[in-house]
Amino acid sequence: MIEPSPLRIIPFLNISFPGIFAFGAGVMVGECADLRLLDLRECVRVINANRDLIAGVKVRVGRNAGGASGVAPLDMALEVAGETGLPVMAHLDNPPPSRLEVLSRLRRGDILTHCFRPFPNAPVDGHGGIREEVLEARRRGVNFDIGHGGGSFGFRTAEAMLAAGFLPDVISSDVHTLSINGPAFDQLVTMSKFLSLGMELVDVIRASTAAPAAALGRANIGRLEIGAAGDATLLELAEGDFEYRDVLGESRSGRWRLKVRGLVVAGRLWHPPSA
Repeated sequence: MIEPSPLRIIPFLNISFPGIFAFGAGVMVGECADLRLLDLRECVRVINANRDLIAGVKVRVGRNAGGASGVAPLDMALEVAGETGLPVMAHLDNPPPSRLEVLSRLRRGDILTHCFRPFPNAPVDGHGGIREEVLEARRRGVNFDIGHGGGSFGFRTAEAMLAAGFLPDVISSDVHTLSINGPAFDQLVTMSKFLSLGMELVDVIRASTAAPAAALGRANIGRLEIGAAGDATLLELAEGDFEYRDVLGESRSGRWRLKVRGLVVAGRLWHPPSA
């Protein structure tokens, strides 16, 4: 899929051998629930064979993705990352493990995705205060990525974090079969939600371009400069009355919606192939 794609695909390698193999409304089996599926030598082998493609190691921890395995898959992913010199991207859903167990292990350059999730494992307490392990992880250089999917973004969490001056490092969607028809929809809707929450447009754009490029270790993308890849998205900032929903079904109204008007790939206007 990656080699023939006209658009750039930069993968993280899932620590679990099959990757996410059972994910749907009717069937849900976490790929880290059975630790026999996590073969660290095989993971290192695949990374070394695909150094030009792979940006890091992905691991999903939490009761949904890991069953009763707790924080063990993260420890295994960190061992592979240490062996290969790559960052880890950690998904966190419902406990176990706890937010504290995960954040205390992440290193500078590692990524916590779904960082503005609602309770439980939210980054804020019941009074809206940011938890100390979250602040310490940021001081340590951990990247905080939104990863808005079907269960991982809450307005009340986001409002508390932004009110405290804690902006996400990266704004990203988590588009899959359970989120593409809402509440996430796509990257532009996710960006528009942060505009409705009061983030400045320049900060929203930076968190969707230059910041993720830096987290990926790709200096030639995410910027418009001589020597860069020559990619750009042409956007319209539409004004109106828009309603947005989070994963709990709570809604917020917004004045702005970003809409795509064109895509430039490697210096050329790109059109999707006709169906």
